[in-house]
Amino acid sequence: MATMESLIGLVNRIQRACTALGDYGGGDEAFSSLWDALPSVAVVGGQSSGKSSVLESIVGRDFLPRGSGIVTRRPLVLQLQQTEDAKQEYAEFGHLPRRRFTDFSLVRQEIQDETDRVTGKTKMISPVPIHLSIYSPYVVNLTLIDLPGLTKVAVEGQQESIVEDIENMVRSYVEKPNSIILAISPANQDIATSDAIKLSREVDPSGERTFGVLTKLDLMDKGTNAVDVLEGRSYRLQHPWVGVVNRSQDDINKSVDMIVARRKEREYFATSPDYGHLASKMGSEYLAKLLSKHLESVIRARIPSITSLINKSIDELDAELDHLGRPVAVDAGAQLYTILELCRAFDRIFKEHLDGGRPGGDRVYGVFDNQLPAALRKLPFDRHLSLQNVKRIVSEADGYQPHLIAPEQGYRRLIEGSLNYFRGPAEASVDAVHFVLKELVRKSIGECQELKRFPSLQSAIAGASNEALERFREEGKKAVIRLVDMESSYLTVEFFRRLPQEFEKMGNPGGNPKENPRENSAAAPPVDRYGDGHFRRIGSNVSSYVNMVSETLRNSIPKAVVYCQVKEAKQNLLNHFYILIGKKEGKQLADLLDEDPALMEKRLQYAKRLELYKKARDEIDSVSWVR
Repeated sequence: MATMESLIGLVNRIQRACTALGDYGGGDEAFSSLWDALPSVAVVGGQSSGKSSVLESIVGRDFLPRGSGIVTRRPLVLQLQQTEDAKQEYAEFGHLPRRRFTDFSLVRQEIQDETDRVTGKTKMISPVPIHLSIYSPYVVNLTLIDLPGLTKVAVEGQQESIVEDIENMVRSYVEKPNSIILAISPANQDIATSDAIKLSREVDPSGERTFGVLTKLDLMDKGTNAVDVLEGRSYRLQHPWVGVVNRSQDDINKSVDMIVARRKEREYFATSPDYGHLASKMGSEYLAKLLSKHLESVIRARIPSITSLINKSIDELDAELDHLGRPVAVDAGAQLYTILELCRAFDRIFKEHLDGGRPGGDRVYGVFDNQLPAALRKLPFDRHLSLQNVKRIVSEADGYQPHLIAPEQGYRRLIEGSLNYFRGPAEASVDAVHFVLKELVRKSIGECQELKRFPSLQSAIAGASNEALERFREEGKKAVIRLVDMESSYLTVEFFRRLPQEFEKMGNPGGNPKENPRENSAAAPPVDRYGDGHFRRIGSNVSSYVNMVSETLRNSIPKAVVYCQVKEAKQNLLNHFYILIGKKEGKQLADLLDEDPALMEKRLQYAKRLELYKKARDEIDSVSWVR
């Protein structure tokens, strides 16, 4: 069987490591607290019940603040570690890890000062614990938690909720299944009114976790004793009651040595007519050994569950560190490789959006299928090809010489003016797709888990991507405007060849213009080439041509946009960025991999916690179990 010292010392070392990480109950909400799984002794009692004196007797040192009212205003986690060096006796605080206190009066002052740092010089309390380790050859290995004394009324300077606040704080410690309760009750008061016993009964009704301690036995009324309580007849617990005799106020004022006080305590029980038969199981020295022995048995029983918790937490921490990403290498080559891998991860997600693996790419098709046709339908051709406007443009095109048959220059001006309207929808399609691509870049960066570590690289990739998209947009606009200009620069010849035939038919409806022209001219009415019907027909012809061009552009504009913008974004979005990255020096690469400080701190804490848990597992595995 592992020795008591090895088991309790092991737990103490793990608890101190937990304390250094700030894991002292509650801890990181993402993981179960190792501290909560480790057994410890919570010291509970009413104000002025003698809690501080009991603790000082166990330690053998006068180190706790004293006074009236609430003296303990923050939990004090006291870890006792037995040393082999008889000459070395010192204390260390969790908040001052590199400072050793050999003068225990300074320990008392530091407890008071550290309390005031959090609560101020008031009578308020705080749940934030103070961690104190004492190394001495005269102590047993033990972890004790001194809690504020329970009270029934608020005094001046305290909030009305102080009674409930203290009880809730104490309850949060003693209700844990791994907590051993040291219930301190003064012997000169009725045990039925003990605050400590009342609370322990609520959280530990079977009494399996509770040790009862009676203080102030020497202050009981003459002719009375506490034998019924100590022998378990007044209130039975699973563990024996222990009586202690603390130093009197006069002894404290005279700074009576703790060794002397322990000797007086032994003499009191040995010579007491009431408690002489119980003397071997009374006193603070016996209490410390009893608690240490019980703590060792609890630890031994809890080892499997503690090991299971540690293994579970190690798996959780490993998974979380993988999610956060491991620390970045320091050499430039490895940093460049990391940056390129991150760029590829982003580029892969961006392509998945365009190709349909992730949502968003369908919005590009929405531009071509909805926005572009709607914009084409809204073009103001009705106004441009109105009778009045057609007359004006045709007349201006004729100049001083009116047209003889078909007003070719008028047609050209009407068509060119109409085709210019296509520039707006063409450019709007380019801009709409550009907006979609920019949004997909933003979403892709946000969805790339690997990139979340590096805000500087995120900004650099976003900037480079947007610059590339701007270049692609400019090329896209040039392409679609070129399509519109091509339609304006060369009109379809068949359209003009059809016009003279139509005029001849109007002059000889149903007849052959080459047969008997005189008869035809005599039979047919004259054609007014400047009448409203004539100009309406011109406007109708132009409208037909413009509709034909509109259908052509409706099909060709999407092709130009996809070719110049979407395809380029898929294939060459970060090409220019790669060239720039390849020219950067080590410091510039490191700047791009400058992580979010909050994330770095989170990874550091997880790494430290993982190291702690692995070390704890190794220490538990190394304990020698000998039957």
